[in-house]
Amino acid sequence: MADDATDYRAWIGSAETREDLIAAAQVEAIAATLDLPTDALGVGDPLPPLWHWFYFLPRAATSALGSDGHPPKGGFMPPVDLPRRMFAGARVRFPAPLLIGSPATREGEVVNVTEKHGGSGRLAFVTVRYRVVQDGQVCIEEEQDIVYREPGAAVPAPQVLDGWPAVPDGTWTRTVTPDPRLLFRFSALTFNAHRIHYDRPYAMAEEGYPGLVVHGPLTALLLLHLARDNADRPVAGYSFRGKAPLFDLGPFRLIGTQQTGPDGQGQVALEAQGPDGKTAMTATADLAAS
Repeated sequence: MADDATDYRAWIGSAETREDLIAAAQVEAIAATLDLPTDALGVGDPLPPLWHWFYFLPRAATSALGSDGHPPKGGFMPPVDLPRRMFAGARVRFPAPLLIGSPATREGEVVNVTEKHGGSGRLAFVTVRYRVVQDGQVCIEEEQDIVYREPGAAVPAPQVLDGWPAVPDGTWTRTVTPDPRLLFRFSALTFNAHRIHYDRPYAMAEEGYPGLVVHGPLTALLLLHLARDNADRPVAGYSFRGKAPLFDLGPFRLIGTQQTGPDGQGQVALEAQGPDGKTAMTATADLAAS
């Protein structure tokens, strides 16, 4: 752990509250970005799972952004002195619908901060717990894992396979072709100015990536949509873990299989594979009781 002057454990218990209107206009923009019907949802309808990520956004002034596009460090989150930041995973429950057209409140708390030394150097892990409340009812409970790390070696471009490996019968698949338009729109909707998602020269020359980086939350959202589109019950909970970055250099594949969990409840095992066939993200969708 860092010395006392930079002991980020002092941020455990740090809290913030944000209010936002679950505006229908934002829902329409999200649907358009994801190539979904823009008139399917309106005021009074439940917001689809994970779409709360498009609300309660910090709005730092442009003049306050760092050269990488990130807002200034400190405040609610600890000012970790490591330049690379990644939304590495989350665990989410949806106990009640979050309704479009009504205001809501998100309560956040830093619940853990740890620092380690790994093969790639120093790493800092920050766990943040959120609750989204609407009309006095808790609609969403979430824990996010944020990882900070030192700059690493340049990331090589994936070796694109001639064809995807076969999957078992009954497995759902979807192929996604990311391009700068999709990544730019997702950045805009989440008010995320990190340049690795839309500024190719910066991503390659400054951060050592072979192309534009696909947002981890975008991959997680697409995996959840695969489960929602195919499972026989609604999604009641969701968790995911990022394994490796995806880039706009080729299509990636989403895979899902419905199964019975250890408690007898329905689950969907999900995976995102890069164009090299390697796992970039794993996820599990817990289905509502029948």
